[in-house]
Amino acid sequence: MRAVGWRSLTGHREREVLVVVTETTEHDTLTPKWDVALEALLTEEYDERGMEMRVADFQRLAREYGIRFDDIVNTLFRMCIEGVWCYRDGAGRERPITQEDYDRLFLKGRTGEEDMVEYDGGWYPVRREAPDP
Repeated sequence: MRAVGWRSLTGHREREVLVVVTETTEHDTLTPKWDVALEALLTEEYDERGMEMRVADFQRLAREYGIRFDDIVNTLFRMCIEGVWCYRDGAGRERPITQEDYDRLFLKGRTGEEDMVEYDGGWYPVRREAPDP
């Protein structure tokens, strides 16, 4: 795995996303660790809002764009594990999202809104200054 660097998917420097890939020798290709289109959507939404995003925001985006909620959560957790996004709990404390958190959340396959109950805080990209809770 290696970080390729910040890349703009929309042509705007302020909407750059960190591209993290894994290298495979089998086909000599680079595979993103998460959905970079969803990353761009979440980052753009964060930039427009200027505040932490909540589960309700991800639910709205899923409905608005016809995206599965669990695909958004999958991308969000992967970005947190890699240190690209961060989670702050409902009490305002930063809480790392770990592989164990991810595994527990996706234990039964797809995850739903009810599985996110314990995540009552906010999410934000770490390369930007964290907003006040």
